This record gives sequence, structure tokens and C-alpha cells, in this order.
Amino acid sequence: MTQYLDIAQWSRRATYEFYRNFEQPFFNICAMVDVTCLRNYCKAHGYSFAIAALYCGARVGNELEAFRYRLRDEGVLVHPQQDIGSTVLLENESMVFAYFKYHPDFHTFYEGAAEEMARAKSGQAFDPADERDDLIHHSTFPWVHFTSFMHARRHRSSDSIPKMVYGKFQEQQGRVMLPVSVEVHHALMDGLHVGRYFQHFEDLCRSEQWS
Repeated sequence: MTQYLDIAQWSRRATYEFYRNFEQPFFNICAMVDVTCLRNYCKAHGYSFAIAALYCGARVGNELEAFRYRLRDEGVLVHPQQDIGSTVLLENESMVFAYFKYHPDFHTFYEGAAEEMARAKSGQAFDPADERDDLIHHSTFPWVHFTSFMHARRHRSSDSIPKMVYGKFQEQQGRVMLPVSVEVHHALMDGLHVGRYFQHFEDLCRSEQWS
């Protein structure tokens, strides 16, 4: 059940109150992640690496509580679960948004995500789903092995959704490295939490389930 965080007892209360009303309260970290095992698994079994990466982002973002925090009604809402909202590039070089239901099982998530991806590419209406904050926003930027990234933002007090971007992967000394951008609201988390995200993301991409 959705509930609010007890801010009075929150160890980060002072940090939260300090950053809460910054004009630009977001910070971004980009890092290279070893996705060799996940990439090899996708190639061997005919899976879309893009959808598999979305699964990893969705799973880690759900397992780490701080990534389920949202600013709402002058408080901090804790979503019990969140889905994925992602941009999808169309053949005419325009884009739409697609929404992928989270499931902790890879194959269940993949099946639903593949259907949603096909539906989006078939001419789905442009729907930014502004009424939802139980999402993690994702984008794919497969043309550049980037080292930094900055998002377009509507700077309003209620905007606190994490944003992730995956870039162009490349081989480095026999390993497949993927640039990953993570942007979050500083009132809700710190570098420690983003560091944990990267650690868990890479651990998942290298886990035995892909062997």
C-alpha cells in the first residue's frame, strides 16, 4: 500500500529540507557499467538488449527504496512499486512514450515489454502521462558512448521522478561497457544512493542468471 515517509524520524530530514526548494535540485552521475554477461545472453537467446536493460533498471529501481520516493503534497510519498516510462523512436524519426509494467521475473517483464514496444511503434498516441509519478523515466541514446548527460526538465516542486539514460555500448579489453546516466532529486537521495544503484545495476548485469 502506498504510504508517506515519516519525515520527522528520517535521518536525512535536514538534507531533505535544505534541497527541497532549490531552483535546480537535481544531480546527475554518468558511469560505465560492465554489461558483458547480459549482452552475451541477449545475443545467444535472441532477446532485445534494450528491453533487457530496461528490466535491469526497473528491478534495481524497485529494490532500492530511495528510488521509489516522490515529492507529493508537501511530503515524501513511498510507492510500493513503480513501472518504466521510456521514449520509443519511430521510423519517421519522431518519438512516443511507452509504459512497461514492472515484474521481477525477467521473462514475464520481457514478454509484456515486447508487446508494449510493438504497440508503441505501430502508431501509439503521444502520451507523456503527466498524471503519473509511479514511474522511472528511461531513454536510450545508442549513437554516442557519452560521458555526461543533461535532461530537459520542467522545474516544479512536484517533479521528482528519477531519469535514466543508456548510451552506446562498446568493447573495452574484451568487456562490453555501457554508459549509464542517472539523474535524481537531491532532496530525496544523495550520491551514496546513486552509487548503490550503479553497484546493484552492474551486479545484476553480471549475475549468474545470464550464464
